[in-house]
Amino acid sequence: MSLADRLESVRRQQQQAAAPQQQRSPSAPAERVRIADPFAAVKASVHQALLDSLGPQLYDPHLDQSELESRVRHTLQEVIDSEETPLSHSDRTRIAQEVADEILGHGPLEPLLRDSEISEIMVNGADRIYVERAGKLYSVETHFSSEAHLRRTIDKIVGRVGRRVDEASPLVDARLPDGSRVNAVIPPIALDGAMLTIRKFSTDPFTDRDLIAFGTFTPRVRDFLIGCVRGRRNIIISGGTGSGKTTLLNVISSFIPDDERIVTIEDAAELQLKQDHVLRLESRPSNIEGKGAIPIRELVKNSLRMRPDRIVVGEIRDGAALDMLQAMNTGHDGSITTVHANSPRDSLSRLETLVLMAGVDLPVRAIREQVAGAVDLVIQQARLKDGSRRITAISEVAGMESDVITMQDLFTFDYSAGRDDQGRFKGTLVSTGLRPKFSQELHDQGIEFAPDLFIRGV
Repeated sequence: MSLADRLESVRRQQQQAAAPQQQRSPSAPAERVRIADPFAAVKASVHQALLDSLGPQLYDPHLDQSELESRVRHTLQEVIDSEETPLSHSDRTRIAQEVADEILGHGPLEPLLRDSEISEIMVNGADRIYVERAGKLYSVETHFSSEAHLRRTIDKIVGRVGRRVDEASPLVDARLPDGSRVNAVIPPIALDGAMLTIRKFSTDPFTDRDLIAFGTFTPRVRDFLIGCVRGRRNIIISGGTGSGKTTLLNVISSFIPDDERIVTIEDAAELQLKQDHVLRLESRPSNIEGKGAIPIRELVKNSLRMRPDRIVVGEIRDGAALDMLQAMNTGHDGSITTVHANSPRDSLSRLETLVLMAGVDLPVRAIREQVAGAVDLVIQQARLKDGSRRITAISEVAGMESDVITMQDLFTFDYSAGRDDQGRFKGTLVSTGLRPKFSQELHDQGIEFAPDLFIRGV
């Protein structure tokens, strides 16, 4: 049977597979049917011909990326033109793009990565891929050809940033060239096959204007945060997974003046600061022998020897909390970090717990005094039920009363405004009527706020 006959046979099988969907019993569970790719044989032939033609050039470290892409696409067009299989112009274009994505990019994920409306890609297996659009999850028809295909893609991603993933180390955090965060989990931990999660980051980072347009905060709150950053307040951004903490951290860090020396510390480098004097540090996992790991805590300690004006830590999740608090308390004010917590009060409790993870035997009161003395402001970020990411509270850490850290809410989200016809929350951040205790300090530094900024309900 010729290749053209096989293509026609596959098309007929697709039509037959679709027909029983209407005849299925209502009580029968819906099964996910993977539709065979009618051009799989052609793509495999083109792919192999391309490898035979270019060979080692594909892995030449001295070849510029743009030059490699140009050679691949030129050779790819020649190979497809020589293909004897009858193909329409649209089919040729599709095959060329998919093979180019496989050679130069991340295979079937490339169209999803190029889609600016997609904020997250979740690969639950070779044939189950979901994406997030506008805060909602949707299934897509895209799939990998096999488990091995998915594993090759994962290896390509993690290999580019010097990470590894195998049975001895089945969990890995990595990043794409554009800064997008990648997490991969493979067997034996992943029982149903390898899983991959990509949180996309825009090549053009969000600005404060973008967050105002999204409803994350208001212009008045933006002006307040600018004053706090320039007044060197220590800020904790608190929130759950996927609530937008890193995006908010990136925007708030952009308020730091250009004449200050900034050290950023992250597990996987995501921050995209535009200031000139930025030093970026990234933690490193252990090697295959279990040695050579450099955790966040070591980087925080080392950053203190780098003469920083500001320290920006992507996320505190272990004993590094103790070193960060000490840095905030010993002259490195104006530092910013994020932590996982459900409320401003919970974020301080979590900091206490993380300090205890440092293995230092400190009484709880001493830890709380460190927290109260170091942290000035807690910004609570949340992803609401409508899919939007909003700041829901901004609280000041006011000090200590007996053994309790005192806090006061400066701004809270107005849930009472209800929702519109599309189910989106209409509320915004409104002032509680309380003025922060540090406002006089900022006034002494020449930082002024609008007279009506702290009027209750505005």
